[in-house]
Amino acid sequence: MGSYDLTGKVKVVMDTQTFDSGFKKREFVVTMEDSRYPQDICFETLAEKISILDNIKPDQEVKVSFDIRGREYNGRYFNNLSAWKIEVLSQAPAADESSPVENIPAELEPDTEDPPF
Repeated sequence: MGSYDLTGKVKVVMDTQTFDSGFKKREFVVTMEDSRYPQDICFETLAEKISILDNIKPDQEVKVSFDIRGREYNGRYFNNLSAWKIEVLSQAPAADESSPVENIPAELEPDTEDPPF
């Protein structure tokens, strides 16, 4: 089976899901902005691969290496994108870099004029 790569910005990293059988999986979403309309692509990591998401944060630019898995269940067909490697290409901006704040005077003089209406 071939593997694929996709580059985009992390939108969300979800919590680990643990099933009754002991099986674990963790999902994350990467936004691709290569086309006219941004695409949110959901990936999953399984079993021991869930740890590759431990240091991944929203807004990081990443390259995801993954396999496509498909299966049939009750006459319906499903696909999963199973990630096995994530390479961080750029870090998310720091909190104080993300939105500049204008200098606002601490005290403003009250407007004493009545509005014109």
